[in-house]
Amino acid sequence: MTTVHDLPTPAVVVDIDALEHNLATMAARLPGPLLRPHVKAHKSTALADLQRRYGHHHFTCATVREMVGMAHAGLGDDLLLANEVVDLDRLRELASLQDRAMITVAVDSDATVDAAARAGIRHVVIDVNIGLPRCGCAPSTAGRLADAARRRGLVVRGVMGYEGHLMVSDDRAAQRRETLSAMQVLNKAALDVGGDVISAGGTGNHDVHAEHRADTGVTEIQAGSYALMDTYYGTLGLPFRQAVSLLGTVISTQEKWAVADVGLKSLGMDHGNPSIAGCKVWFCSDEHITFATEKVESSAAGSSAAGAITMRAAQPTVGSRVRVIPAHVDPTMAMHDHLWLVRGDEVLDRWLIDLRGW
Repeated sequence: MTTVHDLPTPAVVVDIDALEHNLATMAARLPGPLLRPHVKAHKSTALADLQRRYGHHHFTCATVREMVGMAHAGLGDDLLLANEVVDLDRLRELASLQDRAMITVAVDSDATVDAAARAGIRHVVIDVNIGLPRCGCAPSTAGRLADAARRRGLVVRGVMGYEGHLMVSDDRAAQRRETLSAMQVLNKAALDVGGDVISAGGTGNHDVHAEHRADTGVTEIQAGSYALMDTYYGTLGLPFRQAVSLLGTVISTQEKWAVADVGLKSLGMDHGNPSIAGCKVWFCSDEHITFATEKVESSAAGSSAAGAITMRAAQPTVGSRVRVIPAHVDPTMAMHDHLWLVRGDEVLDRWLIDLRGW
């Protein structure tokens, strides 16, 4: 039997029980086409196929590479590229797949409409800006842009918008209120655009959409991180378990700290430091994570709580393994070639992270 202690590190390990809990939980809340899982979070056709077995056959992608890989893997029932592309060669690559997969791309300007039409893309959605300073046309221009797309022969399936600025909030009531407000904007644009798709949302506010479907008008949610999770979303009290971690090996120890072989080259760090259970992470450098065990209270047998003393737990030894929880799962997965599926310490399988790249 292969165990995690046999794996070369750093290694991406995924707890199968936590993963299946997450997929089942989301499928119960947003069954079938109500969820369009975002594969950018895991970048694995094997994991996407597992999501399909939980009833989700339509997928969101962030890159052309993800779209192409999903189509070639037979997962192309309905693929949405939720990102703007103006490179004609890349768009033609997508267009060449349209006889084997349902391909839809986002457009938010005359230039992106023109590129899609010239490349032979058949289906688009109008990407509408609903508050996040990123892609998306002004809501008031969405109808005009849809008309322009139809004049170029494109089928406009509807609209999408991403309220990413509302995904993580300590004030859940405010998050709910602001999400509903953003959806009012998107729905008004949808009336101007036409079509039957209103695509929005994510892991951080999927529950708002699930509970207020009649109010939001959204037809599908683009959640992705829920499958594997990270410390960023882990602060929200969502009903998902931490499924992914990076397995590291302790390579050096000192009196007050230890170092493992997990660093910036293997972790997405834009959401802050990762975490290690029972330890305080000091910092990460290119190939290293420096951490210290946390202080714990201890008392002699039979003594009162007042007699408790604070002491530091024993440092790990060189060669021991640690599980590092990433703060941002998406870029973390993009740094690795494969993941190891595990149950406890037992390694069950190896899945390729085959949707990496652009």
